[in-house]
Amino acid sequence: MSSLNVTISLSVDFKSLGDFFIFIYHLVFATCAVLLAGSVVLGILCTRALRQQNRFIFMLNTSISDTLTGFSVYYLGLFDVQEGYPSRNSTLYILPSFLGVNVMTFLFAQFDRYLAVAHPFFYSRFIARWFVVACCVFCWVYTYLLLAIQNVLPVTQAVKLMAFGVMTLQIIVVIKVLMTIKLYIIAKHQLGREAPSPERDSKKESLRLIVFVVMCFLSLWCPSFVNIMIRYLSNGGLRFRNEATNAFAIMARFNALSTPALYIWGSPALRTAVWTKVWRRVCTPCHIRTARVFSMNMKPAKDKVLSISHS
Repeated sequence: MSSLNVTISLSVDFKSLGDFFIFIYHLVFATCAVLLAGSVVLGILCTRALRQQNRFIFMLNTSISDTLTGFSVYYLGLFDVQEGYPSRNSTLYILPSFLGVNVMTFLFAQFDRYLAVAHPFFYSRFIARWFVVACCVFCWVYTYLLLAIQNVLPVTQAVKLMAFGVMTLQIIVVIKVLMTIKLYIIAKHQLGREAPSPERDSKKESLRLIVFVVMCFLSLWCPSFVNIMIRYLSNGGLRFRNEATNAFAIMARFNALSTPALYIWGSPALRTAVWTKVWRRVCTPCHIRTARVFSMNMKPAKDKVLSISHS
């Protein structure tokens, strides 16, 4: 019987200081992204008041994608993987497509915030939580259904489908830019004319947060998107040894860390939920165990008598 031995080499050769830096960076980044985005997921799921708000449902969807992106870096960043053509140890774009889910989720979230602020009566009547959940599910189904069809089609048909996907992404990016400008104008002028109230502050917070998040996402993701378009539409574009050394892919994946960080920074309610529901519960048992060990070490033995002598 012949044994099957499949090994995948690491992403770098460790022949220079830069190789060590790249490997350690991906290891640290993946861990931080999983912990930070995962804490946002748990904070929203464990807090009923957040789950009942539509904007936090979108945050939950992107944070799930960011958590999976962090896990994916343990493979894409630490091992010799090349997506695309020619591929090497490829995942058939399954792992990189987590960011594609975020692209569509942010688009729906932008429309959600626009309707909530500009058309509150229509929003409260027609945009129910089940509809928001359905939009989030659609982001996953559309992204991976298109990817599954692309992977089973012949090469010539797959290229045409990929061109359709690139064109669709171009349209989405343009709409996202226009919606970002529109939301910024609403946050600056329309809400500024309303009387101060908790509802106005909540709307202003949600608008500013989605604007900042989308701007950061596009800034980090667009260079990779442009390079991919140039590579598939011409013979130009930059090519890298693997996904670990792909500077544009590294920038795009950094959204998995920056997006949940912006969520926590921009939303006091989420920040409180993440601390009380996740990190305080994790840190408190450690603190209790440390205090118990310390007290046991400081406790005198029963057979010894403590005496105080006066000189």
